[in-house]
Amino acid sequence: MSTSVTERPAGHDAAPVRGPKVDDGRLKPGRLALGFLGMVVVVWAIANLFLAFAYYPGVFLGGSKIVIGLLALVAGVGGAALFFYFLNMFVEALPRRLSEGLIPYAFLLPGFGLMSLMLLYPTIQTFVYSFANKDSTAWVGMQNYKEVIADQEFRTSLFNNFLWLLIVPATTVALGVIVAVLADKLSAQGEKVAKSAIFLPMAISFVGASAIWNLVYAWNPEGSAQTGLLNAAYTALGGSPQTWLQISSGRLNSLLLMIILIWLQVGFAMVLLGSAIKGVPDDTLEAARIDGASEWQIFWKVIIPQIWGTILSVFITTVILVLKVFDIVYVLTNGRDKTNVIANLFFNEMFANSNAGKASAIVVILLLLIIPVLVYQVKMFREQEANR
Repeated sequence: MSTSVTERPAGHDAAPVRGPKVDDGRLKPGRLALGFLGMVVVVWAIANLFLAFAYYPGVFLGGSKIVIGLLALVAGVGGAALFFYFLNMFVEALPRRLSEGLIPYAFLLPGFGLMSLMLLYPTIQTFVYSFANKDSTAWVGMQNYKEVIADQEFRTSLFNNFLWLLIVPATTVALGVIVAVLADKLSAQGEKVAKSAIFLPMAISFVGASAIWNLVYAWNPEGSAQTGLLNAAYTALGGSPQTWLQISSGRLNSLLLMIILIWLQVGFAMVLLGSAIKGVPDDTLEAARIDGASEWQIFWKVIIPQIWGTILSVFITTVILVLKVFDIVYVLTNGRDKTNVIANLFFNEMFANSNAGKASAIVVILLLLIIPVLVYQVKMFREQEANR
């Protein structure tokens, strides 16, 4: 490490004054070793602490969940801070040119490493297990895929997912646009109240929403008081009470399940599309009105083209959600009466039938169905960014 020297004016006999240390840009082996050792110790300590939480919880004040939670919070946040401190020390100890080029990637690497550990590794493991037997102890080749494709329940689930894809995303986007446009016509206070009420279901979990709608579809024998809202209205009009979720004719029960997801997602669509509509320049709208365009023409030929990117984003997000839909079906029917979907079929194969091989094959097929949608979404986002 070199030092700079400040020269005294002529005639002064005092010793030279040493200035602040200047980084000469060379490799610093001591700090490099300390940074590396610090990172290793921090990772080792955090890993062992969390293993202790898992296998020896009684050590922490008798397994108190509050104590374990606080310790996990302190260890997680403090450990991350220490890790990045030593990481920064390690990178800065490298030669300057290498350090300046490496430091952005060094700070991103831990995040990508955790993502790979939590997402990429399980994906690869699932793909491998799809070629093994039910307890993953022997290879069976393509047998699981053959069984899945030949299974009538899988074909029913695939068809139901296709129906969900046809109906839910388009309906959600259409209702979101309609609600956003109508709410925009209200007064400021009325718009806030309307949008809050419509967005409120987004705060409810899928399981909670399913429980609520189970009360709507509830059935009691004829002659009894109908506590279910749908049967109460239907019997008031002269009909007899129906077990709605068991009516597979015309896939009525599946359609009733779709209503729940649409109810949950319309608020999400409304918020995004409402923001996009407010972003349409007023000058464009006024110019269209001056040219004699009706409000209907303005909506279709001015507003819709300018919010088309947002419409596609909401649509694709809902498509991905529909491909993974599970909670609603599991809570209300568990796939009975021709309502099964791929995600629920996987759950039953994995946990009810304990068939890891077949369940993994189902997940791989679901992943293959989702990948083209994800690729298209990424491509669309890149095009939007390029056009800004």
